[in-house]
Amino acid sequence: MAWPVFKTATETLLAALVGSIPTRPRHRTLWCLLVLGLVIGGPLAAQDSTTVRPLAADSASPLVGPVKPIAAFFMSLAVPGWGQARLDRKLTGAIFVTLEGLSIGMTVKTIRELKYLSRIGADSARVESKRAQRQDWLIFLGFNHLFAGLESFVATELHQFPADVRFRVLPGGFGTEVAIPFRIR
Repeated sequence: MAWPVFKTATETLLAALVGSIPTRPRHRTLWCLLVLGLVIGGPLAAQDSTTVRPLAADSASPLVGPVKPIAAFFMSLAVPGWGQARLDRKLTGAIFVTLEGLSIGMTVKTIRELKYLSRIGADSARVESKRAQRQDWLIFLGFNHLFAGLESFVATELHQFPADVRFRVLPGGFGTEVAIPFRIR
């Protein structure tokens, strides 16, 4: 079977998947994620020259405030990274926001490919494979929300945990002693 010479009449599947993926919505998604990161993160410490934040682990962060664990859970459940930003956990929040962007982008890409395969009448095995891929990305998206909420909840609960955990080698070199101070109120 010979394919027509003109690309507008029909396309081979490989050329259509490579040549017809739009790039502009990807840029729009990246810009939206960048703006979301700036809104969640707030002003950077390097931009504020009037205040010097101490590096001590036991000092209270200005972002922490009275955040209750259940509120932090629901904040991060709604928008992964939000609760982490309130607890001044920038790296953890950035990881959850990055995973969110990745899973949303891959879900949108998979949905577009599924629509294309349905439109050209691809075989059912490829369509089912693409549906399973879409479902996997949606499940990953849900788990990202759940884990962000749980991490924020645990981080809020452990925020007042003392930071002076020490390790030392016991005499003889066969074991390690761990001293964890705690308070009972």
